[in-house]
Amino acid sequence: MLKLRIEAPFDDLIQAAPGSTKPFEAKLTLLEPAPELYSIHLSARGVSRRSPSACEFPPLRIEFREKPAGPSLFWGQKSLKLATHCRRSGDFQNYNLLEYAAYKLLNVLTPVSFRVRLAEIDYVESRTGAVRTHRMGFLIEDIDELGERNGLKEIKTDKIERAQLNASAVARSDLFQYMIGNQDWSDRVPTVGKMCCHNMKLLGASSSDPRDLIPVAYDFDSSGFVDAPYALPPVGVPIPTVRVRNYRGLCQFNDQAIAAAHEVMERRVELVASVLSTPYLPERSKKSATGYLEEFFDQIKDPDQVNRHILEKCRN
Repeated sequence: MLKLRIEAPFDDLIQAAPGSTKPFEAKLTLLEPAPELYSIHLSARGVSRRSPSACEFPPLRIEFREKPAGPSLFWGQKSLKLATHCRRSGDFQNYNLLEYAAYKLLNVLTPVSFRVRLAEIDYVESRTGAVRTHRMGFLIEDIDELGERNGLKEIKTDKIERAQLNASAVARSDLFQYMIGNQDWSDRVPTVGKMCCHNMKLLGASSSDPRDLIPVAYDFDSSGFVDAPYALPPVGVPIPTVRVRNYRGLCQFNDQAIAAAHEVMERRVELVASVLSTPYLPERSKKSATGYLEEFFDQIKDPDQVNRHILEKCRN
């Protein structure tokens, strides 16, 4: 558990957030486990959560003015995403913790996934020195760090073809998204104005020969597992709420999806234990989240169920 103090002109940043991700001068203080102080640039990030209709407080990006040197906790980091609480109520703190738990679920299934670090944070208005909010949040590993520890590199491209994807990795990712009830992603099409892909990063051995690519999912706040009140099914997706699962895997990867289902069932106890160990998450939220997972396990517990819920629902 980290303890942080972030001092910034939050009034200005929040006011600008709906239309801008411009950075503001700020200070980051690590209070625990050992004191460290850094000058940073702080900016709002994301798309829907920068809208006041969704969130009072946007997710943030921390950019160090200079890369911290060793033995700093942030050694070698340049930019980190910070997932925040969105609104002041306790329920929104729980949604934040559930998204953190979703990242940890993917960590159980594969090391090629974003690591996250929970933090207790004081958000301080720099003009007054007053603490405006004290909440939990979590830092998300930088894609370069993720790639380096897996011997891979980020592949940046406008779009990709199915043949360029690693079949086993795609099937695992598709099944994970189904497990948490997430529809807010694409492993082939980018967010408008950005590189491929929507709420996915692509990793591969070589940017000059982009093949056998591994999609790495992120941003799970719109999933049924989290069930945030602002989360709605995307237009055209035939489900009434995000709690209803809808498999979007490709039919050509059905053999790999069967193998992925076996892998997930083998990790069933570990996955449930991961959710139950989420710090500060109330028991009622743990019960709801693990119950949602158990519904998924029932859907992949035998070949007939896998065929009914997964293989017959695939996309051509």
